[in-house]
Amino acid sequence: MVYKHNITVSEENIDAIGHVNNVQYIQWMQDAAIQHSNNTECTKLTEVQGAAWVVRTHDIEYFRPAYVNDQITVLTWVSNFRKVRSLRKYKFIRDSDGAILAKGETDWVFVDVNNGKPHRIPADVMNTFTVVSKEQEP
Repeated sequence: MVYKHNITVSEENIDAIGHVNNVQYIQWMQDAAIQHSNNTECTKLTEVQGAAWVVRTHDIEYFRPAYVNDQITVLTWVSNFRKVRSLRKYKFIRDSDGAILAKGETDWVFVDVNNGKPHRIPADVMNTFTVVSKEQEP
């Protein structure tokens, strides 16, 4: 399932040259991922396991700038699950013109909160998301 997260760009998101700061996109990626997880049973089941998701890598490619008051839709989806990792992808779209502003992905690692070590992702946690294949991506 592709999850939609809506954003209105505020003054606080803007950098010295007048457009959204690149670091803000990382925050929005995290926000969208957390909301998607909270919208399913993933967050609850992860906590029951005594686990958490931590970032291994972020990758972002920027195409166009965003400005104050732009309405942006962030699309996010789970692309795969591996033993202890999951790849989540993102697409940032400006609502007014449909322009793709950026695309990104995060490699998340499922870890035991008591020792910080990677932990096999349980089936019930994986089953909270529908994996979106490359062919099904928006």
